[in-house]
Amino acid sequence: MCKSGHKSSEGCQCHGGMLRGFIQPRLLFQLAKQSSHGYELMDTLNQTGDLTSADPGNVYRILRGLEDEALVRSSWDTSGAGPARRVYEITEDGIEYLDAWVINLRETRQKLDDFLADYENLFSTKRSS
Repeated sequence: MCKSGHKSSEGCQCHGGMLRGFIQPRLLFQLAKQSSHGYELMDTLNQTGDLTSADPGNVYRILRGLEDEALVRSSWDTSGAGPARRVYEITEDGIEYLDAWVINLRETRQKLDDFLADYENLFSTKRSS
């Protein structure tokens, strides 16, 4: 049970449904698929369930940080009606960073699988005795 009284079986989301810092690789992954502007990225991540009610300011801060690290680059799109929009695209360094995230996630998944197997083994043995 969490501090808010939710049972673990209710799938408590009080501490967020995403891994801490996981928005960076999700944004990079979306940009690897296609260049996009910030609101388009937020809409896509909201539709896939990867981002729930994100603060647009936070997403743009993350995108600026990724740009400062040369993982993405941006340019102004003035072709459509309405105000110009900043369009982001992933760089080669961004792809390498995304690759490193995937390696780390695979290692983490293996550690989690090992932990869960140990947990199930321990508690299924205790419950059956």
